[in-house]
Amino acid sequence: MAPSRHADEGGQLQLIEPDRVEEEEECFESIDKLISQGINAGDVKKLQDAGIYTCNGLMMHTKKSLTGIKGLSEAKVDKICEAAEKLLSQGFMTGSDLLIKRKSVVRITTGSQALDELLGGGIETLCITEAFGEFRSGKTQLAHTLCVSTQLPIHMHGGNGKVAYIDTEGTFRPERIVPIAERFGMDANAVLDNIIYARAYTYEHQYNLLLGLAAKMAEEPFRLLIVDSVIALFRVDFSGRGELAERQQKLAQMLSRLTKIAEEFNVAVYITNQVIADPGGGMFITDPKKPAGGHVLAHAATIRLMLRKGKGEQRVCKIFDAPNLPEGEAVFQVTQGGIMDAKD
Repeated sequence: MAPSRHADEGGQLQLIEPDRVEEEEECFESIDKLISQGINAGDVKKLQDAGIYTCNGLMMHTKKSLTGIKGLSEAKVDKICEAAEKLLSQGFMTGSDLLIKRKSVVRITTGSQALDELLGGGIETLCITEAFGEFRSGKTQLAHTLCVSTQLPIHMHGGNGKVAYIDTEGTFRPERIVPIAERFGMDANAVLDNIIYARAYTYEHQYNLLLGLAAKMAEEPFRLLIVDSVIALFRVDFSGRGELAERQQKLAQMLSRLTKIAEEFNVAVYITNQVIADPGGGMFITDPKKPAGGHVLAHAATIRLMLRKGKGEQRVCKIFDAPNLPEGEAVFQVTQGGIMDAKD
C-alpha cells in the first residue's frame, strides 16, 4: 500500500507511513480473516471478485444474493456467514455502547463556519447527506470544496482521507480544485492525486462503479464519496409512468449500496439531487418545487439539505430533514476559494 498524504500544522500535505494509517484508520474486518476460520482461500477470492472485501460488507448481503455468486453453494454460504459472525458482533448493543461507537463519526468542514454550525460540525461520516436545489444553488461547489477539506487532518476539521467522486453530469472540474487547495494552504497536485474520479453514463454503470469502490476503500483510507447527481441518470434511462416502479426499485438498490459503503468504511456520502415542479404545492407557495426521487430517496438520505440562491454569490442552506439537527438556515458564499462564510 502506498503512503497516503497528510497535512501538517501549516496545512501542507505530507506522507504518512502505511502502518500508521492502518493503525489509525482500521475500522473493519478484512474478508481474508475468514481463512483463519477454516474458509477456503478460493471461496474468499470468489467473494472479492463479487466486490465483497470485508466481513462487515459480507453481513450486509442476503444469503440469496451470496448464493448467486458463481461457485458458492448454499452450504458454503452458510459456513461463510457462520465464520463471519464469529469475527463480528452483529447483535444488539446498549445505547451506551452505541454512543461510544458513534465517537468514530468524523465531521468534515464545509469551509463555512456558519454552515458547519448548522450541520453540527460538518458533513458526517456513517451516513448519507443529500443536497437538493435548482441549478446554481451551490450543490456542486460544495462538492468541490469537500474534495479538499476532506484531506485536512482531523484537528483542522478535516477527514484525513481520500475522496471518490462519481460524476453523472460532467460537472467536476479539476482546475476548480486548485484555488480551493491554495486557500487551505495545501499542495494542489497532492490534493488532486488523492481524488479518484469516474464519469458515469448509465444508471447501471453508476451502480457498477459503486461495486468496484469496495476494493479501493478496503486498501486505502477513504473518507468521502460524492455522487453528483444521484438521480440524473435514472431520470434519463427510465421514462414515463410505465417504468416508474422499476426506476424506484433500481434507485432503492443503489441507495442501499451507498448506505452500506458509508457504514462499512466509515465514510461520508454526499449526494446532490435535482428538483422537480410540484403541481400540488398549493396556490400560496410562490415557487413550488420538491426534490426528485420520491419517498425512496427521502427515506435513504439521513440528512437532507435544501439549497437556494441568495443575493449575488450568497447561497442559503436549510435543514430539510435530519434525525439529530434542529431546523434552521445558514447563509454562505461561493468564492474562487470554494464555500466560505458570507460577507455582510
